[in-house]
Amino acid sequence: MEAILLVGGQGTRLRPLTISTPKPLLPAAGVPLLEHQVTRARDAGVTRIVFATSYRAEMFSEAFGDGARLGMEIVYVTEDEPLGTAGAIRNASAALTCDGDSPVLILNGDILSGHDISAQIAAHEKDKAAVTLHLTLVDDARRYGSVPTAPNGRVVDFVEKSPNPPTNQVNAGCYVFRRSVIEHIPAGRAVSAEYETFPELLAGGEVICGYVEAAYWLDVGTPATFVRGVCDLVLGAMPSPVVSPHEHGALLLDGASVAPTARVGGGTAVGRGAAIGAGARVESSVLFDRSVVEPGARVVRSVVGEGARVCSGAVLEDCVVGDGATVGPGNELLNGLRVWPNAELSATAVRFSPE
Repeated sequence: MEAILLVGGQGTRLRPLTISTPKPLLPAAGVPLLEHQVTRARDAGVTRIVFATSYRAEMFSEAFGDGARLGMEIVYVTEDEPLGTAGAIRNASAALTCDGDSPVLILNGDILSGHDISAQIAAHEKDKAAVTLHLTLVDDARRYGSVPTAPNGRVVDFVEKSPNPPTNQVNAGCYVFRRSVIEHIPAGRAVSAEYETFPELLAGGEVICGYVEAAYWLDVGTPATFVRGVCDLVLGAMPSPVVSPHEHGALLLDGASVAPTARVGGGTAVGRGAAIGAGARVESSVLFDRSVVEPGARVVRSVVGEGARVCSGAVLEDCVVGDGATVGPGNELLNGLRVWPNAELSATAVRFSPE
C-alpha cells in the first residue's frame, strides 16, 4: 500500500525551534517527530510513501533517504508554493504507482496519533468509500470543526467552528482516499481538503465515512504540545514502534550524563551528549543534543535547544531556549518566553515573562 505524508508547513508557532529545522524533523524521544507516524504506517502495511515537502525540503531526504533504514520505500515531491492540504495531496499523487481503485493513506507530519490505522483502512475498503476520515473525540469541540456521522458511519456534514457543535467528533487529519478521487482535485493551485474537497465530494453524493476512535491524538503545533508529545512518548502514553516506555520517567540518549544528585523525570528526554549538573531539577522537558543544565538550575515543561546552556540557579518554566543560546545564572524565564538561537541573557538575575 502507498501513502502520502504532508510535511510542507513552516511550523511558525514552534519558533525558534523551527528556524533551522522543519517541525516534523524536531527530535522527539530519540528520533525525528515524523518517524513515529512513518513506522506506525509501515506496521499497518504501507510499503511506499511519498513525502510532500516544501520548507527545507532537502532535510527530509537527508534524514530518511530512500527509506531502506525503515524497511520501506520513500520518495519525495516538493511544492514550490503553498498548495493547501488537498493541493499538496494532488501534487504528490504524481509519484504514486497504484491503480485508481487502490486506497491511499494520507498522514499529517505534525500529528501524533495512536489510532488503529489498519482498522481505518479496512473500514474504508468495506464501505467502498471515496474518503474515510479518522475522527477523534474531544472534550470541547468548539475549538474545532466538527464532523457528524450517521449510524452507519457515513459523514453527513462538515460544520465549521461553532459555539454549539452538533458532535464532539472532529477531523483528526488522517485520511484514506480512493486513488481515483485524488485525481479529481484541481491541480496547480491551492485547495483545502477541509473547506473545499470534502464538502464538494459530500454535495456530489460521494461516500465519505468517518472512522471514529478516541485513541491518543495530539496536534504538535506549539512548544507546549511538542513538550507534551515527547513526554507522552517517553512515558508510553503515546505508543510508538521506536520508543520503549521508561518507567523511571526519563529517556537518556547516547552520551547523556546526569549527576547523581540531579532530579530528572516526568517524561523528560535528554539528548545525545547533553549534561545535567548536580542538584539540578529537570521535569517534563526536552533537552536537545549537547545542551547543558548546570548545577542547581531548574527546567520545567520547557525545551532547551541544541548546544544551549542553562546556567547555575536559572529557572525555566514553560519556555523555549533556542539552539546555542545561554541563560545566565539566576535568571527566571516563565510563561511561554522564547529565547532566540545564540542569544545570551545577562548573568544578572532577572525575571523574564511575556505576561
